[in-house]
Amino acid sequence: MGALPTVVGMREYDEPHGGRDPWDEEPVELIAPEDFLGPNGIPLDARRMGFDRNTEEGAMIALAGSLDPRKLSHRVVAWVLLVAFAVPLLLGVTRSLF
Repeated sequence: MGALPTVVGMREYDEPHGGRDPWDEEPVELIAPEDFLGPNGIPLDARRMGFDRNTEEGAMIALAGSLDPRKLSHRVVAWVLLVAFAVPLLLGVTRSLF
């Protein structure tokens, strides 16, 4: 076995131009995973209590906080959520009273 053949044109890519890399002067832009998430609908006080999108209560707060009252579909979702939480409460209260 002999030595590996050398490529003639590779020499210019091995060393940076003028002894420095032209890309070194630009700042590195790091992208965090949070940059790909939507707006956070959780209020600051709920975040201080430890709620985030990964907890059950935090997910409901984030859903309710992300609703836009200008959109009809969002208002319908808000009413459905209100009924879904109010009906069991009212049934439980009426059952305990009678």
